[in-house]
Amino acid sequence: MHVSDEASLMSLTTHALAAVLEASPKPFCSALFLTEGSLSSYSLYQLAHWVPAPQGVGVFEVTRNDLDDNTTETEIASVIAKARKMRELSWCVNVVVLSDDPAFLASFAESSLRGRLLVWATRLLVVTRLSLQELRRLLSSSWTFAMMNALVINLEMLSGQFRYKIYTYQPYRTAEGELLHLATWAPEHGIHVKGGMELFPEKFENFHGAEVGVTALPFRPYWIEEETLGQDGALHKTYTGSDGLLLRTIAESLNFTFTPLPVSTWGEVTQRVVERKSLMAVVHHVLLPQRKERYDYTYTYEQILFDFCMARPSLTPQWQSLYYPLSDAVWACILATVFFMAVVLYMVSNATRQERSKKFSPWNVTELTVASLLGQSIPLGRSTNAFRVSVACWLVFAFVVGTAYRGNLTAALTLPKYPDRPETIEQLVKAVDSVTMPSYGAEFQAFFLKSNSDVFRTLGGLMEIVPSAMHGLNGVATKRQSFMDGRRYLEHMIAEHFTDARGEAQLYVGRQSVLPGLAGWPIPHDAPYKPQLDRLMMRILEAGLYEKWSEDMLERARVEARRRQKRKLQELRLDEEDVEGEVEESARKTKPLTVVHLQGPLIILLLGLLLGGTVFALEVFVARL
Repeated sequence: MHVSDEASLMSLTTHALAAVLEASPKPFCSALFLTEGSLSSYSLYQLAHWVPAPQGVGVFEVTRNDLDDNTTETEIASVIAKARKMRELSWCVNVVVLSDDPAFLASFAESSLRGRLLVWATRLLVVTRLSLQELRRLLSSSWTFAMMNALVINLEMLSGQFRYKIYTYQPYRTAEGELLHLATWAPEHGIHVKGGMELFPEKFENFHGAEVGVTALPFRPYWIEEETLGQDGALHKTYTGSDGLLLRTIAESLNFTFTPLPVSTWGEVTQRVVERKSLMAVVHHVLLPQRKERYDYTYTYEQILFDFCMARPSLTPQWQSLYYPLSDAVWACILATVFFMAVVLYMVSNATRQERSKKFSPWNVTELTVASLLGQSIPLGRSTNAFRVSVACWLVFAFVVGTAYRGNLTAALTLPKYPDRPETIEQLVKAVDSVTMPSYGAEFQAFFLKSNSDVFRTLGGLMEIVPSAMHGLNGVATKRQSFMDGRRYLEHMIAEHFTDARGEAQLYVGRQSVLPGLAGWPIPHDAPYKPQLDRLMMRILEAGLYEKWSEDMLERARVEARRRQKRKLQELRLDEEDVEGEVEESARKTKPLTVVHLQGPLIILLLGLLLGGTVFALEVFVARL
């Protein structure tokens, strides 16, 4: 069959296109036709009339000049935006592009990618007459044609007869990708699908052992890079951590291997994803509004508790230990009671008629009340019954108060009192001079500064960006600073770097979370392999594997930190038995009292001796005058 005019050729194209859609799943969808302006109105009418599209038809014309000229970029974006709006309003859409110009097709692919015209559910059909070599080069060089749900209906001539061959590009079927021939349509026989093939095949259920690029930076306990010695004697880099194990499990299920691309900052980690050079960033990122403008997320498999950590407050001065057992109100009541009883005893002792020498002076009653409160006996001599009853009541009070004080004093000496520490966001912003985060903290700072909460805006104003997490954590240990990140990450870093051989941590994580939220892996916008990743992540999460990996990583960090601290103690020439004894002793929490615990009584004794010596010196001096 020979075809010479546009009408006859367009008729064949229309029948071939209709046959492909009718043979594919979900044939009755909306249709969007995009042309380069070379088709006549009659040809467009044929397409709209004969191609099955019961849900509606849209025709968009974009000339080659529009795509090549930078000055009309806004006009192109407007066309793509209108087509996208129609796609979003439709239950299912078939986008049909008709062109024989490779430059036009490449420009369309790039423009549709920027305008987010296509998702995997949107089926793209390219009708063209390119040579097989040009077709392979076009499809392999474009993300839209290679990765998305696209078919190419290519017009070819064999023995003077026109045939339409249907191709798709499989990016991971071979190392270089493969242009796969799915079906053939001829006017005489209709469409013939090759055995074992289907139109619009799934591309990402099996990566056929392909090697894909991902991006990540070390982020314990999620992504841990280690070098191990292989059987060949060479060093091999391995990747563990909860996210590393998650990626390995997904890679085994989808049959691919991964290679981390070289990156040096967290900005580069996600930038490679935005540029579609990286299949995904395999360390979780918290969902933030400004991040969604640059990339999408996989299934949000992790609920991140975004917390702050601070240095544990040091012990309060031990010389105040005599004061701690009672509260301020109790001390005030005791002093008032001593003064009141001294007045009462003085009045009772002097109210009766007795010899002047047997009456009590103000000094005598003060000495009696204070001495009895301290557990000292004072001879009363001959006194009245009223006076004895008053003293008996006071002695009962002194006994109860003294017993309670001595019991609390024992507890205060053996269990040191720590001052109150910040546990909430409000307490945090009042207690620190700055709050630090690594480079990705700039996005959180911008988020806090735009908040309607005064506390969050204050927190954003206190935030500082530091070169690394260790830099920020070291500042927390030595300055009035706080460091913010995910709770699991903070607990892992504290267990690994800020815990001694006794298992005591120098830092703590605040009780209130700053920003509870969800997190997933960054992937390119409208990534066609997102359903496969989401499905596997949900299965792994529901099986409890991810939680188990996270707990194992944290326990491993704690054990390694204690071993490292014990090794340091051994390097200080301490016997291993002493080290074990110190650890066991700390575990039992039985510590003998030291001079530090008894600072209060010793200071009072010293002050008393100094005062007594001073008075004695003054008495001697006055006696010699």
